[in-house]
Amino acid sequence: MPFIRATISNPQLDRATQEALAKGLTDLAVATLNKPLERTTVHVNLVAADRYYVGGEPVSEATGAHVEVSITMGTNSADEKARFISQTYELLSSTLGLLPPVAGVALYEMHPESYGYNGVTQLDFRRQQSRTTP
Repeated sequence: MPFIRATISNPQLDRATQEALAKGLTDLAVATLNKPLERTTVHVNLVAADRYYVGGEPVSEATGAHVEVSITMGTNSADEKARFISQTYELLSSTLGLLPPVAGVALYEMHPESYGYNGVTQLDFRRQQSRTTP
């Protein structure tokens, strides 16, 4: 059940581009990280360009971008995570155009006891799944 936050330094980013980014990130989480579509959430966070800095300098000619993804610890291999990071950068570049020298992607692995949704931890969700799966 990944939660994906894409921070973009363009508050005027048009709806179609926001939706393409959200769909692309969702598709990558499903295809690359093997996450369930119905439990993948994307938050597109648009910030003012004059509040986005790389190397201590404002990003002016490019669109700043940083993607943070919360996933359950131990559910993905190093290769899957590397592919996701690489493909997410490609998605950002193709969707947003010119990026600054640094456009980051961070995968935060949350312990299943400390991460959940709808009032249920991922640990309890797994326990419930193992009881119902023959």
